[in-house]
Amino acid sequence: MLAFGRLPAQERTPLIEAAIQHGVEFFFGVNLAEAGYPNGWSDKLSRNWWKFGFPVYYVTDLLQLVEALACLGYGADERLREAIDLILEKQDAHGRWALEYDYAGKTWVEFGEKKQPNKWVTLRVLKMVKSLSWRGQRISGN
Repeated sequence: MLAFGRLPAQERTPLIEAAIQHGVEFFFGVNLAEAGYPNGWSDKLSRNWWKFGFPVYYVTDLLQLVEALACLGYGADERLREAIDLILEKQDAHGRWALEYDYAGKTWVEFGEKKQPNKWVTLRVLKMVKSLSWRGQRISGN
């Protein structure tokens, strides 16, 4: 979805448009903030959905999904409101977001200390906010 969002609309084939619509229907089929998506290997939801990290590899999160949907033109969709609020609530008093998920020991370098304010996670959130702002969505936070 994120890759499709980066593709200019005039370059999207009917097959790509259909894939986007199926993805959008799937993601908006449940409350994004609650993430009640089908899970083939467990009855429990992965708590990682609500943990923001950097870099983003094989574990995605709510922040990346909101970014993808905003890039596809759904930034002002009311169905994103609860998810956006949840993301903004994680902001600290200094306007930063903490590293909640990492790949420690799986990458050549570390990207910060877990549970501490993190410039990379903060950058991810601010990019998402900017994406929403460009689409007319009013964003409020601390």
